[in-house]
Amino acid sequence: MSFPGVKALEDVDFTLKKGEIRALMGENGAGKSTLIKCLTGVNKFQAGEIYLDGIEGPIVNKDTMDAQHKGISTVYQEVNLCPNLSVAENLFIGREPMTKIGTVNRKEMNRRAAELMSNLELDVDVTKNLEEYSLALQQMIAIARAVDMDSKVLILDEPTSSLDDHEVEKLFNMMRNLKSQGVGIIFVTHFLEQVYAVCDGITVLRNGMLVGEYEIEDLPRVKLVAAMMGKDFDDLSAIKKEGDDQVSDELFIEAKGCSHAGTIKPFDLDIHKGEVIGLTGLLGSGRSELARVIYGADKNQTGTLKVDGKEAHINQPLDAMKLGMGLLPDDRKAEGIIGDLSVRENIILALQAKAGPLNKIPYKKQCEIADQFIELLQIKTASRETLIKQLSGGNQQKVILARWLATNPDFLVLDEPTRGIDIGTKTEIQKLVVKLAEEGKSIIFISSEIEEMLRTCNRMAVLRDGQKVGEISGNEMTQEGIMKAIAGGGSDE
Repeated sequence: MSFPGVKALEDVDFTLKKGEIRALMGENGAGKSTLIKCLTGVNKFQAGEIYLDGIEGPIVNKDTMDAQHKGISTVYQEVNLCPNLSVAENLFIGREPMTKIGTVNRKEMNRRAAELMSNLELDVDVTKNLEEYSLALQQMIAIARAVDMDSKVLILDEPTSSLDDHEVEKLFNMMRNLKSQGVGIIFVTHFLEQVYAVCDGITVLRNGMLVGEYEIEDLPRVKLVAAMMGKDFDDLSAIKKEGDDQVSDELFIEAKGCSHAGTIKPFDLDIHKGEVIGLTGLLGSGRSELARVIYGADKNQTGTLKVDGKEAHINQPLDAMKLGMGLLPDDRKAEGIIGDLSVRENIILALQAKAGPLNKIPYKKQCEIADQFIELLQIKTASRETLIKQLSGGNQQKVILARWLATNPDFLVLDEPTRGIDIGTKTEIQKLVVKLAEEGKSIIFISSEIEEMLRTCNRMAVLRDGQKVGEISGNEMTQEGIMKAIAGGGSDE
């Protein structure tokens, strides 16, 4: 499956057996969503064939409804049901039982809905509105609806991301129940613990290609991490930072027991002045979420946060900016650039927000600031007045970096600052990070590339499944050490 300029899937084989729960794993951009869309008729794939038990010859699904008629159902992370309708109405929407005179037979619909809930061991009053139930139960009702449509294949796309541990266990019981009835389940998740708790097999994709299909007992956690990240232990060599790792004894950030419900469990983190601390873990492990809590993009709900020795109450990002903090988000298109503004306007945005609406930065001063950073960061643009959306991804990233550097911050969160940009620009940004630290600035650096982290960071915090599980520094900071920490134990686990 190709999109303009991108091969999203290349020669991928995928096998799912009857009554099997198979994890579909891979980092961001591995091709998981594209594969699901090919299976369910959202994407018109360009090569290959799909076979389904009970149907002669290869199948082609025209759309999701066509896939559903053939027995392939998908339940997405966001529950796409109608909260203002009853549970029964949601279960039978579009296929309601009718009376002889052509009206909806509510009595029959409620009876069948109650029977379905009972079969799946769900304690639900089907006459109540869906919105009266927790997100977990709504998720299970969405699954029940899919199952009742005679699904042979059930695709669960990140179904546990907003559930607590108790709710996850309920969902797993339901999955095991369906498995015993012969339903094949594709389970897309980024939680390693959950894969080993409920799955029979794992299929790993990377960069649109199949890495391998494994039985669960043949793929210990540390090997799974290696397969997803594209590293093998025989080619893991440490990249030592040149010079010493001396940082100030003075702390800039002291987080004690900070958290945000549903995204990151309570964590402690100290960051010294002049220190680059890396946050490492698989996609969805809580790296960005931890940084967002410190910065105040997600409000801290527990514990205390001290900034430069004083307790800080950050209610919004503007409060963080006034404390000398800056955040370069990982999704530059959605949360970074303002596409219809010029390079100049994007660069002075944070500085202007900090100054307030009544203290407009004079145009001449704006031009000076923009020109300074266009030169400093070698931003390739026709002029400072060019719309930022006309720049390449790497240059857009430099503009957002310039936005924060213009505020002369004491603390910067750089979330995937080099993702999707060329190798030359990557090196420039890495050098800049080290230089900023030498000037005494404190930096959180998040990257999916271990080599990059080793080049730039003094110390690393390891995250797994929404929790900070440890820190590594000194001799432990090798590729092997990091990957073992991410996997949660030695290669035997």
